[in-house]
Amino acid sequence: MQRIRAIRRGLTLLLLLTAIFFVGKLLFGNEQIEQLKDEQPPRWVEKQYITAGYPSRPGRELQAVNDIVIHYVGNASSTAQQNRDYFDTPTTKVSAHFIIGLQGEIIQALPLHEMSVATNWRNRDTISIEVTHPDASGQFTEASYDALVRLTAWLLHVTDLPADNVIRHYDVTGKLCPLYYVENEDAWLALKEDIADAHASI
Repeated sequence: MQRIRAIRRGLTLLLLLTAIFFVGKLLFGNEQIEQLKDEQPPRWVEKQYITAGYPSRPGRELQAVNDIVIHYVGNASSTAQQNRDYFDTPTTKVSAHFIIGLQGEIIQALPLHEMSVATNWRNRDTISIEVTHPDASGQFTEASYDALVRLTAWLLHVTDLPADNVIRHYDVTGKLCPLYYVENEDAWLALKEDIADAHASI
């Protein structure tokens, strides 16, 4: 009997600690999201929000930001503007917070505190960045690479995350995205190191 009571007490304590953990996460997430609502992008980011209410912008609020996710657009030589405009149609069901162009231009398509439709079940707690590329290899241009490093470092700064929380779409679902940086692990590690260095300098 005493053993059963001890087990019950242990389970009750475990449930209580679990509840405290998730409530804490919820409260922290809400505070973080409230701060992001007021965050304005740097001058080198152009805001072009896609239409609210479209499938690509359901308007749901993020629960928190736990990771920054890097994607590649998959359609070689397309521009940031073309991809942003593709998101902004009543039939498109994908989107990202940011699109980086071949010349390093950056378009913000969604507010930081809203969910994108980019990273499957991680849409609820991630900020997504799509990067254009000139050919089927998926390798970014030097200009888009530099813009990605700069943007991601800023996002880490405003979300108070370390560089370890920069991930690929591949790390969530196994999809080969961003292709070049999945097939070339050294290139991915070098990109993360460049982001960490840029973040440290802010």
